[in-house]
Amino acid sequence: MIPREYQGLFSNIARYVTLSQEEQEQIAAIINITPIKKRQFIDQPGYISPYRNYIVKGAFRSFFLDKDGKEHTVQIAIEDWFVSDFYSYITRTPATLFVEALEDSTLLQMKYEDIEPLCGKIHSLSEYFRVSTEKAFAYSRNRALSNLSMTAEERYLKLTSMYPGIVNRVPQRIIASYLGMTPEFLSKIRKGIAQNS
Repeated sequence: MIPREYQGLFSNIARYVTLSQEEQEQIAAIINITPIKKRQFIDQPGYISPYRNYIVKGAFRSFFLDKDGKEHTVQIAIEDWFVSDFYSYITRTPATLFVEALEDSTLLQMKYEDIEPLCGKIHSLSEYFRVSTEKAFAYSRNRALSNLSMTAEERYLKLTSMYPGIVNRVPQRIIASYLGMTPEFLSKIRKGIAQNS
């Protein structure tokens, strides 16, 4: 029997592919449930990302430090998302990103050495990861275009309309970093929106 904590992951997979009960059990057998404390890192530069991490509960951010030591947030992730330094995971090269828990969280972790051979045996699982990787790439491209074509206020409004609760869970400085602006500028935007609503 598949543990209750795995249901979100298998519901996510079921949006794209169909797995038999036996296939689900094979996948469940290689999953570890891992509690993660707030501010704990699950990936760090210099180390190869070892897991596909599915978020059962909590919030994370991926960021890098520029040559001046300034943080640049490239991903904010919440429940029902995968999070890691994906480039490191896929290419088996050292990570360039820090991946940090923003809340006490719970992950389903699947080791590269376990999941990749299983993808060779279970075609539907391989197809699921192909589709989800393509969607992540498309989202990343869309975000890059938004940063170039939208105003700061439009980017903030888009984020809050897509993920309404995120601003209450993620510190303002991290949201500002993700949107490519200073916390002070984000504060002005939020004040302006509040006054006009």
